[in-house]
This record gives sequence, structure tokens and C-alpha cells, in this order.
Amino acid sequence: MTYRPSSRTRRLAIGTAVVLALAGANGPWLYRFGTEHYHAYRIDRPAYKAANGHWDLLDVPSAYRINTIHAALLHTGKVLLVAGSGNNQENFDAKSFRSVLWDPASDTYENIPTPKDMFCAGHTQLPDGKLLIAGGTKRYERLEGDVTRAGGLMIVHNEDPDKPVTLPAGTRFTGKENGRTFVSKDPVLVEKATKVFDRRTGAHLRNEPGRGRIYVEAQRSGTKYETGTEDNYRIAGLSGSDTRNVYGIAQKLALDKKDFQGIKEAYEFDPVAEKYISVDPMNEARWYPTLTTLEDGRVLSLSGLDEIGQIVPGKDEIYDPRTKEWEYTGIVRRFPTYPAVFLLNDGTLFYSGSNAGYGPADVGRDPGVWDLRTNTFTKIPGIGDPDRLETSATVRLPPAQDERFMVIGGGGVGESRRSSGKSRLVDLREPHPEFRDGASLSEGTRYPSASLLPDDSVLVTGGSGDYRGRGGSDVLQARLYDAESDTYERVADPAVGRNYHSGSVLLPDGRVMIFGSDSLYADRANTRPGTFEQRIEIYTPPYLYRDARPELTAGPKRLLRGGSGLFTTLHASSIASAKLIRPSAVTHVTDTDQRSVALDMEKSADSITVTVPKSRAVVPSGWYMLFVTDDEGTPSEGTWVEIP
Repeated sequence: MTYRPSSRTRRLAIGTAVVLALAGANGPWLYRFGTEHYHAYRIDRPAYKAANGHWDLLDVPSAYRINTIHAALLHTGKVLLVAGSGNNQENFDAKSFRSVLWDPASDTYENIPTPKDMFCAGHTQLPDGKLLIAGGTKRYERLEGDVTRAGGLMIVHNEDPDKPVTLPAGTRFTGKENGRTFVSKDPVLVEKATKVFDRRTGAHLRNEPGRGRIYVEAQRSGTKYETGTEDNYRIAGLSGSDTRNVYGIAQKLALDKKDFQGIKEAYEFDPVAEKYISVDPMNEARWYPTLTTLEDGRVLSLSGLDEIGQIVPGKDEIYDPRTKEWEYTGIVRRFPTYPAVFLLNDGTLFYSGSNAGYGPADVGRDPGVWDLRTNTFTKIPGIGDPDRLETSATVRLPPAQDERFMVIGGGGVGESRRSSGKSRLVDLREPHPEFRDGASLSEGTRYPSASLLPDDSVLVTGGSGDYRGRGGSDVLQARLYDAESDTYERVADPAVGRNYHSGSVLLPDGRVMIFGSDSLYADRANTRPGTFEQRIEIYTPPYLYRDARPELTAGPKRLLRGGSGLFTTLHASSIASAKLIRPSAVTHVTDTDQRSVALDMEKSADSITVTVPKSRAVVPSGWYMLFVTDDEGTPSEGTWVEIP
């Protein structure tokens, strides 16, 4: 039989020949033109997509384009995109705070009124399906050279054991030695002193002063109002015994850089009403905090920069969704900002060492297991590149029951140029767990995004080799990680670079949305300021280019722990596994909500019955996507079920 090429093949061959001929005659421009068109043709071929997947840009109407800093998948199937002021000082000054709700099913958008600047807040999924968002921005950082008035932290002491003292905003503090006067920017409550007694005799030994922290600023501009050493400060407006018992102490008050400051406000976002609902504010202001759901459904809030712009000094607190109130844990443990802290199967917490940017290089950076009940912290040794964990990503490998974690990439503290290509693995079921190095990335990568997929692979994409993409160092690569073989497989490359302020979210249809990026510079020479990346890409994995996928046709909307549920399907014979995947709430490539829980499964001719694990720590209360996969690893669409 004689082979005759199709008309499409002949047209392609002729077109390619013409392009190559013109390239030879006309030089590099036409060569690039031909190369780009051939690349577009190649990645659009069905065989390529089936092997590597495909990236598409989401066509977001201009009225809904924002600097997405946070993203959370809601149980309605919609995605909440949150910018707040979006790392834009002009938006902050204008009180222009943005949130957008995107419906992937209908590809429609809605602007959501946003009451406070939620830029760099913390968030987590609540048991009833609402999203808790706490903290955000009170003041943008001011770099050295932009600060005109000396200022800094004032510690207010109260030695009166009988009553607390409240100082209003505008309170004046005058140094006893330096004579300089500084003014507070906010009110501050200073708790009463604590009486200390001898444990043996019961005799009163001393009063431990109550303390309050407040930011103060010089009354006038100029270097002559700076201070260089610690001083005691008299407080104007006091009377009676307060003049003796209440005073300020400050170290250097200068014109140096002033970091971002946090807020205490907290909100629940209601996915059904599609609005923010104000709840009890936190006790501590926090910017860059982590919120982690605990076994009983309450939420732990930890770390962040406070209203002074300093790391919250270990004052962790817990939110109760039933009372809508916060309480201190009574535990003091310090972490860098956005610490990656995960709930474990016995109710303890795992800190992977991943974090996102602020805090001393020698405090709270060792990974380990933390028991809140006893405040014991057991360090886990062996992590590779321990000095390059900042801006790394941590993912809990499937299934969640196995308690295996992977820490991916990362960089040195602050604006360090150093980055890591390591993937560090740890199995917490071992009697004495230690990290070991797994498969490596092709190069050092800060800010990699990692999303669990319903076929048990992990999509690892984006990031940059240097701080905030400096030097044009964005990594335009994506890989699928197989935990069983500990291997990465290179797949289709994204078109958009992603670094600082980026993240990824698994969608109910099995695709992945990746958002954000906040490059420091717009060029390789680092001469032009960067702009925020508002484009959103959608990755369609290879499993969605197969001929068919399994489908669940009916089943319960609620499943109990330890209980079972029957789901009808026409594909029971080919279904090989079932799992619950908790929806993401991600920012700064940090997502402590992600988990994939394997379900026991029995099959009949036209249905499957799945059984949920009994442990509340393995399956925290809330909404999940139920995925089934066939014997080729092709997943169904996610079916929303509630675990009360």
C-alpha cells in the first residue's frame, strides 16, 4: 500500500520548508518566528498533551484582575482570590482592598467587598466550610532613606499589682537622659504587675511588672532626634501613683528601616453568602502568620509581625469556631513568619522548617514535632541544606495516613542569593525519624509551588533561582513527582514565571490553577522595577487527555468518620482507589490544609462503598473532594462531601 500524506501534513511540510528557507535568507528574526510557531504546534499535539499535559492562560476580564496574594478553594467549587492592597502602597493609602470570587465551572467572576487590608494574612478551612482569615497589613515597610522621623519600639512597664493602665494614642514619652520626646501611634493596654512569692515561705519577694509594646515616633523630623542607647522614659498625662509605677524603656530609636506592621482583625468568609463576616479579633496583631487547624476543629495562630513590625514574641493563640473567640495558649514558642506547621495523626504538630521571610536566622528554624499539650519540641535531624529552608515548599505526601513529608527547594535567609535544589523526605512513622535527600530539582529553586493531584502525584512548578526572580532567574519548568519511586518527570513548561507571592490550587475537575508572582526587577540586568504578575495559568495534567474518566453519579453529601457511603457509578469495575482531598488555602507557597486521605473501598456491579478513617486528626472536620481513580490512574471529578 502506498502512503500518501494527508492535506494537513502536506500543508505543514510546505509551510515549514518556506519558513526555514526564509529564515536562511532573512536571518534570526524569521528563525525565531519559525521556532516559536513550531513549538506552539508541537505542544498542542494530542500525543504531547497526553504525555506532558498543557498550560492555558485564564482569560480574566480587566475588571477582575488583581494582585492575587492568597487563594482558597471553597466547597461551592469557587475560588476566592485575595489581594488586599496587593503589595501596592498606593492601594493601601487609598484603602483599595480587593477580593475576587472565580467560578471555574462557569468561568465567571465577582468582586467581593473587602473590609480590611488582608495582604499577607493567614487563613485556613473551618469545619463548617467557611474560610478563616486573620491578620494583614497595618502599615507598609519604609526603607532606610525614606524614614524621616526617628522611631521604634517602646516597652511600657507597670509596677502596680492592683490595676492595669491604658495609654491613648498620642501619649508622649520623654527620655530621662536624652531629653528627646516620642509620641505613640496607637493606644496600648499595660497589664498589672504580678506578685512573686517565695515558694517555701510564702513571703512576698517582688512585683514582676506588666508590659505593653507600642510603636513611637519623634515629634519632629531629622537625625538629631535619633537616640543611640537604652533610656528610661517619663510618660506625660499620668497622675497619682501611676507617675511612679508606669514608665517606658526603649533601645535605639532611629531612622533605620521600619518593617511591615500587622493587624488583629479576623474574618470568616461565608462561601454561601459570599461575604466576609467580622469575628473576634486576635489578641496579637499579625502580618505573615500561619493558621493551622487542630484535631478538635479549633485553629492555632502563630508567628507574624506585630503592630510594632517585630516578630510576635511566641504568643500563640487559638480560635474557637463555635464561640468565635481567641484565647492565648499560654505557650511561648518562636517561629519565623509563615512557618509550615501541619497537624499529625496523633494530634501533635509537625514543623517542616519551611517559612517565608522574617525572623532571626538562629531562632525557630529547626524542623521537628511539637506537642502543644506539654510544649515539648523534638527536633528532627538530617535535613539537607538547613540554611536554605526559607521560601521552600512543604507537601504532605499521599496518603495522609503515612505521615510522609517532602520539603522542596528554598533559599537563604532574607535576600540571600543562595538556593537549594534538594527535595528532603521524612517518614514520621519511624521510631527515630530523620530527613534524607530525595530526587533533586534541576537547579536551586526558591518559591516552588506543590499541589497534590488525585492520582497521588505531586505537581511541582515555578519558583526562581534567586531572591524574587532577581537576575531573570525564574524557573519555567513543571514536574510531576512520584512518591513511590521518588522520581520527578519533566512535563509541559508553564509560560509565566512565578516567584514571590505565588501559589497553586487543585480544582475540583482535576486541573491546577497557579497564580501570582512579584519579581523585584523586570529585566535580567536588575535595572527596571518589576510589576506584579496578574495572569493566572491553568495546568491540565496528562490524565485529563485520556479517552474517558470514571464518574460518580449519585451518593451522600455527608460522611461520618468510621462510617461508609455508597456511590453509584457506571465504572465500578475499573475503579481502583478512592480518596478525600482537603481543599487548599495557600499563600507564599505555604498550604498547611493540603492532605489526601486514602479510603477503604468495596465494589459491586454498579456502585462503590467507601469507608472514612475513624481518626479526627487524620480527617479533620470540614468539606472534602471525593475522587476515585481507575486502573490507569485517571481520576473522576471531585464530588463534594462534608465530614462533620
